[in-house]
Amino acid sequence: MYSQTHSQERPAGVLPVAARARIDLARTGDGGARAMSRVLVPIDGSSSSLYGVRQVVHEVATDAGLEIHLLNVQVPFSSYVARFVGRQVRAEFHREMSMEALAPARRMLDDAAVAYTVHAEVGDKAERIVAAARRLGCQRIVMGTARKGSLLRWVESSLTNRVIVRTSVPVEVVAGDRPGALERVGLPCALGAGALLLWGWAY
Repeated sequence: MYSQTHSQERPAGVLPVAARARIDLARTGDGGARAMSRVLVPIDGSSSSLYGVRQVVHEVATDAGLEIHLLNVQVPFSSYVARFVGRQVRAEFHREMSMEALAPARRMLDDAAVAYTVHAEVGDKAERIVAAARRLGCQRIVMGTARKGSLLRWVESSLTNRVIVRTSVPVEVVAGDRPGALERVGLPCALGAGALLLWGWAY
């Protein structure tokens, strides 16, 4: 598991970025500490996951105390592959993949001069998201997703759905663009063709 905090000093026109070890207790400008609202934003490297980042950036404008945690979860190697790849090599590979997936979200927050903490983990995505939200004491999980038609939602066991059924933390889903023509037309056609194929096989 990897974690790193990026704080943003925000004098007018200057946006320096200072990295330090992860700090869970937020600091106020006068050196004291105050309770902050913590939000976990899972990032998988897709453009859809950035909708969640945009949402929290907008929220910071009215809630300067919002503490943002970005999380990327990498799927572990199969036991067969792991037999031929050393632990250190696997760990470095997963870390590099996580940093690549997190890069667009980090750039968005850096450009907006918003402080954040990044976390990289390996395991089942839904389980790691739920565990991280609990461990970090987050009040919300904000998940960006593409808009999906009702049929696609019906046939797809999405990560968002899996997180919702596993956590007691409120999950806020931020939908992006409307489904494309391929999803709206291609999927029903594919399902229809499959149904016809099964019907022909049965008879």
